[in-house]
Amino acid sequence: MAHIHLGEGAFPLWALILWTLLGVGLVGAVVYRVRKGGLKTHQIALAGIGAAASFAIFQLNIPVWGGIHMNLTGLVGILAGPLLGTLIALVVNIFSAALGHGAVGLLGANTLVNATEAVVAYYAFKTLMRQDWDVFPASAGAATLGLSAGAFLMGAIIVVSGVNGSALPRGDLAIAVAGLVGLNLGVAVVEGILTGFIVQFLASVRPDLVGLADRGAREESSGVTA
Repeated sequence: MAHIHLGEGAFPLWALILWTLLGVGLVGAVVYRVRKGGLKTHQIALAGIGAAASFAIFQLNIPVWGGIHMNLTGLVGILAGPLLGTLIALVVNIFSAALGHGAVGLLGANTLVNATEAVVAYYAFKTLMRQDWDVFPASAGAATLGLSAGAFLMGAIIVVSGVNGSALPRGDLAIAVAGLVGLNLGVAVVEGILTGFIVQFLASVRPDLVGLADRGAREESSGVTA
């Protein structure tokens, strides 16, 4: 949901290098973990579906304050997990940049932002489900929390980096970015609710996709139903 829409050359060189190195480091660590742990066939298929869905909705841009949109990274994180969620964020950003949706130089920064959304959503969802939350509020809340984290990180990256050619002092830039972050937080709530409905539906037909197969078995054995 959060995405830095600035064009090429908007960030100073040191910022591009910093965010690119951090992005490469994150992706490198994820690839190492994936290679070490391996992937199952259904995970690869799920990752492909998640990437396609995220990329498709990501291109529906609302031209408000630099552009806002949904990208389902919270849903991707909940379904695919933090590792594949990070790789999906990278792939979606690469394809989007190739179409002119986001600067190529900002791939590192945008991957950090969207990977954060997926990772936070995944762990928040697992935590809430362990506390016996129902599927809808757990997934909606987790997605909203993840997307909010991404929005704050996006704002922090812009303020820390500064914008080349901008006449705004750093303080005024922070105020302007705060408005953008606030707008994205509102969209996060909407996308969080949408994610909640999707996960609730999937949990009713394929609980294994959201890691609830064991929970359903326990409820059936104990006679408890949702």
